[in-house]
Amino acid sequence: MKKAIVFVISFVLILPVFRVNAAAVSTSAVSAVLIEAETGTVLYEKNADERRAMASTTKIMTAILTIEAGDLDSEFTVDDYAIMVEGTSMGLKQGDRVSRRDLLYGILLPSGNDAANAAAVSVSGSISAFVKLMNEKAAELGLADTHFATPSGLDAEGHYTTARELAMITAYAMKNKTFREIVNCSSADVEFGNPPYKRTLYNSNKMLKRYEGAIGVKTGFTDNARRCLVSAAERGGVTLIAVTLNAGDDWNDHTKMLDYGFTKVSAYPLETGCSAKVAIAGTGRTVGVYADKAQMALTPEQRTKLERRVLLPRMVYNDVLKGDRLGSIEFLLDGKVVKSVALYADTNVSAENDRLNAWQKILAFFGIYT
Repeated sequence: MKKAIVFVISFVLILPVFRVNAAAVSTSAVSAVLIEAETGTVLYEKNADERRAMASTTKIMTAILTIEAGDLDSEFTVDDYAIMVEGTSMGLKQGDRVSRRDLLYGILLPSGNDAANAAAVSVSGSISAFVKLMNEKAAELGLADTHFATPSGLDAEGHYTTARELAMITAYAMKNKTFREIVNCSSADVEFGNPPYKRTLYNSNKMLKRYEGAIGVKTGFTDNARRCLVSAAERGGVTLIAVTLNAGDDWNDHTKMLDYGFTKVSAYPLETGCSAKVAIAGTGRTVGVYADKAQMALTPEQRTKLERRVLLPRMVYNDVLKGDRLGSIEFLLDGKVVKSVALYADTNVSAENDRLNAWQKILAFFGIYT
């Protein structure tokens, strides 16, 4: 279907509302942030823009880049040098064969530094090349205060992020179905070795068992970074992401932060009805549109200031089948699109037959029959 100029059917003026006063929350962390995952609304923050080491929460970026590289189920032999790394281990040994998918479980559950390095070499050919890819992705996500030096998160010069930007990385990663499924596992059966054999890996993230609705994400610790934790929880259509860096009591910090967040944000139904119609060029006919039901997590104030605009072409030039995507409804906060809902054709329209019938009528008018 040819592209046509898109026009705005309706909109409502909005003022920026992206932060919520969270003075009632206190945490042990040096840096912390709590956000709503879809809109990025900040519900709590403490030194959220201070650059700090983030230990193995680094592996959130390592994992999502491994997923995006694809080819998750082909087995390969791990790089011997890559797996010779200190700290937490998946248990890889020289000559082991493994798939990227099983490495992901090793990266995100027991936080294997060997798994992170093995994945890095598998994806990019070398650890240094993968680190470059990590920083390119950070730039793509608009992160100005994040820089990676290792795939594992071991202490290294120039390896840092902020609580806010780590939450942004996590929000991006949690949009990926494979990532969400893995970080939500308390344990997983994987297969690797020489020859490969089955064994079970266990998740170090206690929030999965401690907190109702917890769905991830990643723990971390080094002598420099101290205790770091990224958690996510989902209740009633609301997904929250909490980050603490250098926290003395992170499990309880996250429980308090998430509890607070769920009192401030609720899932509200969105107005997805649309009476607009799109012209079928040369036929004199139009086609209606519809959208599926949708909802969004908002504060009560945001709900009253949500902007909605409908984007549709003025006309289409080809046949239209029911269910064809013709446009979208965008929902905005502070001028930023926070959700887009597709608009689909509500019936079939054959443009060619209509044009043919119109031509036949013209010929008939002049006494010419086909």
